[in-house]
Amino acid sequence: MPVYAYKAFNAQRTAVDGTIAADSPRSARDVLRARGLVIHNLGEHTAVARPAFSRRRRTNRHAAQLTTAVREIATLLGAGISLVDALNTISEQQRGELQSSLLLIRDRVSAGVSLAEAMMEQPHIFDPLCIHMTEVGENSGALETVFDQWADFKDRSLALKDRVIAALTYPAFVLAVGIAVALFLMTFVIPTLLENLVEAGRPLPWATQVVKGLSDFLVGYWWLLGIVAAALAASLGAASRTASGRRLWWKLLMHIPFIGGMAQKQAIARIALVIATLMKSGVEFLRALEVTGRSFENTSVGDALAQIGREVGAGREIGHALDRTGVFPPMAVRIFAVGQESGRLEEMLERLATDYDRQVARGSERLTAALEPILILTLAFFVGFVLLATILPILEAGNVTQT
Repeated sequence: MPVYAYKAFNAQRTAVDGTIAADSPRSARDVLRARGLVIHNLGEHTAVARPAFSRRRRTNRHAAQLTTAVREIATLLGAGISLVDALNTISEQQRGELQSSLLLIRDRVSAGVSLAEAMMEQPHIFDPLCIHMTEVGENSGALETVFDQWADFKDRSLALKDRVIAALTYPAFVLAVGIAVALFLMTFVIPTLLENLVEAGRPLPWATQVVKGLSDFLVGYWWLLGIVAAALAASLGAASRTASGRRLWWKLLMHIPFIGGMAQKQAIARIALVIATLMKSGVEFLRALEVTGRSFENTSVGDALAQIGREVGAGREIGHALDRTGVFPPMAVRIFAVGQESGRLEEMLERLATDYDRQVARGSERLTAALEPILILTLAFFVGFVLLATILPILEAGNVTQT
């Protein structure tokens, strides 16, 4: 059954849009009219190819919503409901792009296409890890178990990401307020306060001269600063879309004290968890490495995993291959090596991921605790310096008058 995208007006003359599954355009129009909608535009909804960067951004945006949907599909499959009926039921609970994708996938599965192949046609919704685990689940006949494992992995990943974001939100807010206050003082307050002092022709203290120079530069060349900032943002955005730009960003990030170590542990925790999840689903280690590398936006990590796969495939031990990349710390190398030797690799990788998750969470909390007073003190120092630069010439003028 095809899916149609529509734009219409409701009884309150408010514009609405969405998707609807129907046998034909006429059937779709009849259903929409029965809902009291006046149709403005109706056309068949198809998947649109998007650039890789756009696909990643949309996949991240749908992550929490998709995780819930996949877990609910697993529950329905476990209750004995067919895959097509499960997809149809879950799609009725969704809205927007995810609903359209689920309906398209349902129609493709009804036509005899495998679920993994149907997901491949929606790369802006489903990442390579989800697609490959779905393929494994279909081949092994344990799709509901694989879906549960994938949902558990996504829940852990999203929880870690949320903890880091929550820890850095307050420092980012303080920094944004500080920059806004600084710009307001330097462009509106300072010129007005110093105007009379400058007209008096008296020599200004050095602090006042520094503040006045910065203020004059901001007022006179704000347009130039805006152009530079826009060009810099555009350049960084363009660089982030290239493999070489992402490699350079990763190298720079690794050299930032404290933050580099946190980023490394976060990446390794995800690597360990993805590989463990895939191996628990029945994927052999080399294939798990390949899928893990393709699921990473970080090109340096993907290159390192590809190198490990080539060396292990050539007969080299896992520990030695990991150590040669320079990405993994000694503890992670040792965990991989011992796990391979003992035959408990997925179990040990899960423990490594849990340990590193905790370290990243604690590290982000410590970073927040250190950044808050530093940012507040920096803001207080700047405001105090501006006040001192403003008050000093007034005090000196008063002293001269008394003399």
